[in-house]
Amino acid sequence: MLSCDICGETVTSEPDMKAHLIVHMENEIVCPFCKLSGVSYDEMCFHIETAHFEQNTLERNFERINTVQFGTSDNKKDNTLQCGMEVNSSILSGCASNHPKNSSQCLTKDSTLKHETVYSENLTESRKFLKSREKQSGLTEVKGSIYETTYGPPECPFCGKIEEHSEDMETHVKTTHANLLDIPLEDCDQPLYDCPMCGLICTNYHILQEHVDLHLEENSFCQGMDRVQCSGDLQLAHQLQQEEDRKRRSEESRQEIEEFQKLQRQYGLDNSGGYKQQQLRNMEIEVNRGRMPPSEFHRRKADMMESLAIGIDDGKTKTSGIIEALHRYYQNAATDVRQVWLSSVVDHFHSSLGDKGWGCGYRNFQMLLSSLLQNDAYDDCLKGMSVPCIPKIQSMIEDAWKEGFDPQGASQLNNRLQGTKAWIGACEVYILLTSLRVKCHIVDFHKSTGPLGTHPRLFEWILNYYSSEGEGSPKVVCTSKPPIYLQHQGHSRTVIGIEEKKNRTLCLLIFDPGCPSREMQKLLKQDVEASSLKQLRKSMGNLKHKQYQIVAVEGALSPEEKVARRQDSQVFTAEKIP
Repeated sequence: MLSCDICGETVTSEPDMKAHLIVHMENEIVCPFCKLSGVSYDEMCFHIETAHFEQNTLERNFERINTVQFGTSDNKKDNTLQCGMEVNSSILSGCASNHPKNSSQCLTKDSTLKHETVYSENLTESRKFLKSREKQSGLTEVKGSIYETTYGPPECPFCGKIEEHSEDMETHVKTTHANLLDIPLEDCDQPLYDCPMCGLICTNYHILQEHVDLHLEENSFCQGMDRVQCSGDLQLAHQLQQEEDRKRRSEESRQEIEEFQKLQRQYGLDNSGGYKQQQLRNMEIEVNRGRMPPSEFHRRKADMMESLAIGIDDGKTKTSGIIEALHRYYQNAATDVRQVWLSSVVDHFHSSLGDKGWGCGYRNFQMLLSSLLQNDAYDDCLKGMSVPCIPKIQSMIEDAWKEGFDPQGASQLNNRLQGTKAWIGACEVYILLTSLRVKCHIVDFHKSTGPLGTHPRLFEWILNYYSSEGEGSPKVVCTSKPPIYLQHQGHSRTVIGIEEKKNRTLCLLIFDPGCPSREMQKLLKQDVEASSLKQLRKSMGNLKHKQYQIVAVEGALSPEEKVARRQDSQVFTAEKIP
């Protein structure tokens, strides 16, 4: 599509554009030197006389023509303005028709002038210039033209030559391209054609057609350059987008690596050492801070090395006799409690300098195993065992993996626990107990079953677990049921009983491995205060994690049942409570 620069109309082909441009040729007077248009015939003559008059050889030839036509040399000075007007009248004789004066009269008075502001200033300056020349009694040389103040240096429309001043360009066109202009006299009837795109006047239609073709080719070239520029911009935008995507992927990869390393550190898989290394490092810190004398450091180090060598816990974090103390307390006090159920005898183990921050799963296993070791029902499967130390528990889990228990969980922990600070959870406790021929199962409370994120179904399940041995029991019931391993995100604890208050609300009794021995030993006093039980009691409002898992012991396994459960653990499933 081609667009007319005059009226904006679009056509589909170059022949149509040429035909359209010819329509404009007979409807407008255009200055052949500065593209002034939209003025009357008389104003155009006045403009050419004042803005483009020059004392040169070609103009003197025109003056001689006017002298012969209008009088002698004595009248030349008085008729200078009239001669100039008639010469320019001849120049413009072809702008509109073969009879320019009649054609100019056809222009309506209400026609809109193109470039009204710029050209009105040109006419005003031209009139002032003419008056100054009349006062000086002759024509003087013009040093600057309105064209130069309005446009840049003029360019020849025929050969492309650029002159500094419009006067020099007029001289160049009149002398070099006079044959193309073929300026007629006033009485000539030869038609003139002006270019609708640049205002150039031609006497030959074919010359004008070729001239317009040059304009169209120039426009096509500019459009091609625009397309090349557009293509370059698209390529640059594509490169910038690729660079942005590369940086984004690099940043995402870096963040993933950092998150993975953070998780490795959190779960003890960053190869920073295990129980032994952490114990020694923390004891050295205590010595440097003056909290532990060097002699104590060496004594503890020797005890630790002995414990690791035989694989048995040194008992330095153990507190025994709490179940018996709780039985006495509920018998003599706790008037707000209707009934309480306690597990079988169990020892409390808390975290030490060697496993602080990651050893809760191991300590809860020690609590559960301490109860089983004091229960005659499990003598057959646990015969000769003692409560193992944490590195020994890690070794026992690795042995269970080697037997074929939970291959998926083993691969997640790289089949290695010894020498690491890797966390363990309900699954590892389950396979470890099963490998020891202890019958147990996992129950998953995967969502809240009460208001405000509480888990009443969890409390009901534990109540049924402990109270299943009989009804109508006394206020304090010491059952033969082992404690329950309780796991939630980031921590695990051991449930050693449940109490029912007189208002029928339930409250769990929980051993937390994060509670130090000095706090647990307060429960061993004869006159236990109710405030001391605050660290054990957990109501529904205290257990509002999203999910919970429990490992409940049910008895002993035969060798055949152990093999069957090992095969089942290869596709690990847990009982889910909705």
